[in-house]
This record gives sequence, C-alpha cells and structure tokens, in this order.
Amino acid sequence: MPQQDGQIFVGASRNPDGSINKDEYLALKFGNRHGLVTGATGTGKTVTLQVLAEGFSKAGVSVFCADIKGDLSGIAAKGEPKDFLLKRAEEIGLKPYEFDQFPVIFWDLYGEKGHRVRTTIAEMGPLLLARLMDASEAQEGVLNIAFKIADDNGLALLDLKDLQALLNYMGDHASELSSQFGLISKSSVGAIQRALLVLEQQGAENFFGEPALQISDIMRVSNDGYGQISVLAADKLMMNPRLYATFLLWLLSELFEELPEVGDPEKPKLVFFFDEAHLLFNDAPKVLIERIEQVVRLIRSKGVGVYFVTQNPLDVPETVLAQLGNRVQHALRAYSPREQKAVQTAAETFRPNPAFNCAEVITTLGTGEALVSMLEGKGAPSIVERTLIRPPSARIGPVTDAERRAIINASPVAGLYDETVDRESAFEILTARARKAAEQDAAKPDSGSAGGRWTLPGFGGDDDKPASRGRSGYQRETIVEAAMKSMARTVATQVGRALVRGILGSLKR
Repeated sequence: MPQQDGQIFVGASRNPDGSINKDEYLALKFGNRHGLVTGATGTGKTVTLQVLAEGFSKAGVSVFCADIKGDLSGIAAKGEPKDFLLKRAEEIGLKPYEFDQFPVIFWDLYGEKGHRVRTTIAEMGPLLLARLMDASEAQEGVLNIAFKIADDNGLALLDLKDLQALLNYMGDHASELSSQFGLISKSSVGAIQRALLVLEQQGAENFFGEPALQISDIMRVSNDGYGQISVLAADKLMMNPRLYATFLLWLLSELFEELPEVGDPEKPKLVFFFDEAHLLFNDAPKVLIERIEQVVRLIRSKGVGVYFVTQNPLDVPETVLAQLGNRVQHALRAYSPREQKAVQTAAETFRPNPAFNCAEVITTLGTGEALVSMLEGKGAPSIVERTLIRPPSARIGPVTDAERRAIINASPVAGLYDETVDRESAFEILTARARKAAEQDAAKPDSGSAGGRWTLPGFGGDDDKPASRGRSGYQRETIVEAAMKSMARTVATQVGRALVRGILGSLKR
C-alpha cells in the first residue's frame, strides 16, 4: 500500500511515455508550510481538496474547509466502488483501495445546513468590519473611534444593534467628539449606518451575536483518532462574497491570536482550506493584503497550515504566494493574454523537471491530473511531477438532506450554538438607563435641564436639542446620556483594564 507514516499519499507521477514513475506524498511535518491548489473549472480541484482533507484527518489533524457547491459534504459518507474510481486506483497502484467516512461537523452562518457560526462585533474589530462594509478611510476612522469609546466605557458591542446605538450618539454629538478624536462627520456616521442596514438585509445579523464560535470546537479529534473535519456550508454565503471572505479572514485572525507557539511540529494542529481564495484579495486595500501576508507567514509557528484553492495563481498576491510551499496545479486554459500569463506564472513557480516543459503540460493536463511539487528534505520544494491524483475514500458528491440532518443531530457540538443568546450588552444597558433617566426627569419637573442629563466623561455639557428617535425605536440622546452618567461613576475601575487588539483588529476575549 502506498500510504506511509508521516505522509499523505497524493497520487502517482507519470513518465513522459505515460508509465508510472513514483508515488507522490505530502509530508505531514511540512503541512504547516501552507499550500496552493489551482486550476480551471472542472479540472478536479475539489476532489484534490477532499483527498488532502481525508489524509490530514486520518493523521489526526483537524481540518476546516468551505463547501462552495455542496459537493464536499460527501466526505462525511463512506465512498462507493465506481468504475472510474477503481480504474484510477489500479492505474496508480493503490492496493488495497479502501473506502471510508470521516467525522464531520457541519457549520452554516445562516443555521440552515449546519450549526450556527457567530462572532461579536467587538471580536470582529474595526478593520475587518470596515472591509465588510467597503468603508472609506474616513468611515473606518469613525469605526475606530466607536470601538475606542466602547472599550473605554465598558460598553459591550455584541450585535448590530449595539453598534447602531453608539453610532446614533456619535452622530448627534459629532462636534464634541471631534474635539477629542478628530473630525467625525455626520455624513460618515450616516454612511456607516446605511451600510449596517445593508448588512442586516444580507443576513449579517445571523453572524453577529452570541454564543460566539470557540476555536477549540473546530480543533477536535474523534474517538478513533481521526481529526474532525469542519465543513462550512457556503453555497448561500457565496451570494454575499464579501461576508464570506471577511468571515474566513476573521477565523484566521482568531486562530493566530488564540493558539500558542509550537514551532514546527511533526504534524499540524489544524489545516485551513480557503476555497475561492480570490475573494479574499479582490479590491482589498494594500494595508489589508500586507496583514494577510503577515498572518500567513506567522501562523505557521502556531501549527496551522493554510491552503488556498482558486482558479488562477494570479489571484494570490506574490507576497502571499511566496509563503505557499506545497503546490498542486491542475489544468489551465490559455485563450486570453491574462490566461497565458497565468500559465507562465504557474510554470515559473515550480522547480523545473528536465523531462517536460511545465508551461506546455499545464494546458494539456486531464481531469484529475496535476503538476505536483511538495516540500521535502529540509524544506526545499521537490522537482515538479506530472501526477495522477488518487481517488478519495469517502463519497464524491453531496450527502442527502436526511444524512446531513442525522450528522448534525449527532454532532459533538449539538445544542451549543443553535440557539441565540441575547445577554445584556450596550443596547440593553442604554435602553434601561434611558427609561430611568426619563423617570427622574418626570419626577423633577422644576429641576431644569440638569436633572437626568449627562455626557461622555470629558466632553462638556450637552446641548438642548430635543431627543430624536432612531431606527430601533428608542430615544437616542436620552439613552446615551443615561448610560454615560452611570459610566462616569465606574470609569475609575476601568483604568487598569488591558484590552489587546490582534493583528487584524479583532478583540481578544
């Protein structure tokens, strides 16, 4: 049998005459050196992803991957002998060819095809939130100020309505706040509020809230020693590609923040497959791409491998591409100038094989065939080989709805994330204190404007404009006034508080 300890059998390379050359492996000790799987539509990228995920799982490595078309869900079901699978197994000398099924946890931001996935507004942080809203530089600055105010005054930002409440105050008191933090224009605040409304209509309210996803729940190992495979249902999520990319980038940043340094272990702790990777980089500002590159480079020492799956190697910036040691290149088409450039770029990234011309072979590869170069020895890339990818052990194609439901019900995280928890946070605190302030004002009709009115500490007195009613149905000015009056009494206890923001702006728990 080709499988060897410490390695994942990827397939068998061929000689120029079509005969089998040798077996090709991915060494587990280099699994955290990241990777790239590219190729045109229909060339076999998803099956390659499945083969790699199965190999890591068998080795006890947890896996997280997105299921764009629903096909990857079949990894939870045992494979069946089919003619084309048996033929490929025979061609590459895979004996015995055994079928298997793998422990899977299904996740879904919308809670329809898996367990709910959530994070809080605070944990997302201003940088990623600005990316999600396609915010301008001025709007991103307003978001940073909002997070600063929330941190300094103990306001928990958990869901969209919490952030909306704080933005309402900032819009009403832009001039006072500008004297402390720099220019805050009402137009920028209004633009952010409109963007939040768009996010809500796109379903982002399902993503923000509690209980927030615990990283430990995507790093489980089953009782039989297989690494748990977390499969994110992304077919509906892909209708909002910016939310998809931002979510996966947030997850990557959380892994970076929470996991300890482990150096170069014998095998990774987690492997992260980022399908449709071009969505991460499309229209991304330079600062965000620089930080992605930094996280990809540094997360290796946390024992996490990141594998980008995309159609074109040009989809990945060169600075990130340089960090990807394990390469699987399926066929590319070369009809347009950009496609021809992509072929040449892909060919130049491989360690040359004198037996063939990479650029010519890339355009003639068959389905399920790829150019493969993995790290070997002391971490140097192997000579590229034309390789027949092995057939997977699990089912190719989706599970049925009944099968999916049974797996969800039997999941080790069943019941942990399926019900929303709406604990007391900024919105609830502000609303409750607004009522109390209103009652105090009503009880003291001769007290003038001083009774029950307050401002943020250090921002001076409030004006006498009548309170306006926001979208959420509460009086904005009175709410924030009441909350800050209470905060002023407790601000001394907040001085020693150390809130450390991570490299991508997400807030540590």
